Parts: sequence; C-alpha cells; structure tokens
Amino acid sequence: MFALGFFLLTGLVCQSLGQYDYYEEYQFPSAPLEEPSSPHCSQECECPFSFPTAMYCNGRDLKFIPIVPSGIKYLYLQDNHIEEIKAGVFDNATDLRWLILDNNNITSDKIQGGTVDKLKKLEKLHFSNNKLTKPPGSLSKSLDELKLTGNQLSSFPANTLSGMENLTTLHLSKNKLTTESITGAFKSLKSLVLLDVSENKLKKLPSGVPPSLLMLYADHNDIDSIPNGYLAKLPALQYLRVSHNKLVDSGIPAGVFNVSSLLELDLSFNKLKSIPEISESLEHLYLQVNQINKFDLANICKFSSPVNYSRLRTLRLDGNNITHSSLPDDTANCLRQASEIIFD
Repeated sequence: MFALGFFLLTGLVCQSLGQYDYYEEYQFPSAPLEEPSSPHCSQECECPFSFPTAMYCNGRDLKFIPIVPSGIKYLYLQDNHIEEIKAGVFDNATDLRWLILDNNNITSDKIQGGTVDKLKKLEKLHFSNNKLTKPPGSLSKSLDELKLTGNQLSSFPANTLSGMENLTTLHLSKNKLTTESITGAFKSLKSLVLLDVSENKLKKLPSGVPPSLLMLYADHNDIDSIPNGYLAKLPALQYLRVSHNKLVDSGIPAGVFNVSSLLELDLSFNKLKSIPEISESLEHLYLQVNQINKFDLANICKFSSPVNYSRLRTLRLDGNNITHSSLPDDTANCLRQASEIIFD
C-alpha cells in the first residue's frame, strides 16, 4: 500500500514543479506477472495472492464490469470498452476504496442506481476519458480524489460535492463546463488542494473556491479578467495557471497577483501589453506570447537593496515585443536569483 500511495503523491507533487513538467495521467501498477490468481476472483480478471485486496481487470477488452467479490478494495477497470454500470456489480464490494474506470465508453444514463452511489467507503474515483455529460450522483463523502477529465460534462449541480470534506484533488479539465455551470460547486470542500478546470468554456475563474487551495489550473478557457482581491481569498495558493485565455491589461486589477504565497504564475498566450505587478516571493513567471512592449521593473521589484530583491528564478518573455536590450539598468540587482530569462 505504501508504494501505491507514494506513487500517487509523487504524481501530485510533479504537477506543481515547473511549467509543464508533470504527468497527465497516473500509471497504475499492473498485476504481478506469472502469479496465480485467487480462486474467488472473477475469471475475467486477476487477484494476485501477494495483493489479495486488488482486482486487475484493466486492458482486457471488457464490455461489462464483472461481479466484484467481497474483500476487494482496489479495482482497476481502465482501458476497456465498458459502456454501462449495471445494478448488482458492486453488491459484494462494500469495502471498495479505489475505483479506476478511465478510458472506457460509459455514458451518464448507463450508470444504474445502487452501483457507484452505494460505495460509501470509496476514496478515489477515476472516471476520465469516458462519455459522461454530468457527474455521477450521490458520491461517497469519503472521496479524497475525483477525476472526471476528458468527458462531455456540461452541467455540474452545486450539491454534487456537498459534504466532501476529505476531497483534496478534483480534475475537471477537458469538458464543456461554463462559469455558470460550476457556480457554488466547490464551497463545501474544506480540504481541497488541487482544482483543474482547464480546457473548458469558462469566462471567469471559478468562484467559491476554498482557502485551502494550493494549485488552480484554468488554462485554455475564455477568461478575460481576474476579479479584484481574488487571490487574497486564497492564502495557501502557490500555483496559478491561466495560460491560453483572453486576459488583457484592463482585466488585471492593480496588485491582484501581488500575494506572498504565490510561487508560480502562468499568464502565457494571452493579450497582455505590460508585466503585471507581482510579489517579490514569486519564483516562476511565464508571460510568453503576449503583446508586452515594455519591461516595467517596478512591477517586479518596488526597489532593490541587499535585502530587497525578486526571488524569480524563471522569467519567460519570448513571443512579445521586447528584447534583452529592453532591460533597465537595475535589472541585475532586482533579478539576482534568476537562472533563466528568455526573450526571443
């Protein structure tokens, strides 16, 4: 169990290191090779004696979910051709903790009642790359991770995540969600650390996000402005990605990004004409492919001294209208810790 938990934690941490230096999908362990399977296991799957609480049914061209025997806690069903979840398949699986259903063909209307909704001890539900138009209903309050990436979600009722105080990571990217469809959806998530709403149809950053949030990814949307004081309500936020949107200078209130908790800010591929005001504690700033035509050092360092300087290590300005010659004279003092400043 330690190895599995450690691997998932490593995957989460990797998502926060560097601009795009993270894994898109977890690589779940496969069943041990050449090891006999438990006689209680479904014949379509494997339940190795060395890990008797796991049932491996992944990558077997299944079109249905086999009956899950009692005692199974970790169920791997990814990479199949499953189209529905029939009543009864989980009747014996009252202790199920992980349910991995990524890369199948399941639609919302084919999830029968008394299936996923009866798994009250479920901690991880991975339902990415299916054909869901709405989230599965009545999910376990014990969930700490929910992945619905790459579906066709257009609605997300405000009570979907109600009472999920243990939920730490929520992946909703690559769907059809609008700002209105997720209003009020996150207000009860007291432990949420990562929220990924990238590649949707948002015009604003999500509202009602809990102050526990560490990482917010909203790349590839239609966002044109940041609400005044938005980041001040998120005192733990360290990683904010709003690249590939429609941000303009008039939509960036003065000092909105000047918060001491923020370590990485990605505003690349927008329509900004100036460098926004940031905190001296920011370490990575990505502004490539905007319309920036001047280097306003005061927005990075109010003033420079032996103890006052920017902690920026990475600054990307390629794809703008400035060059290295645009740097003010005092740039070296301000950016003394920078190891990477990229122009065209």
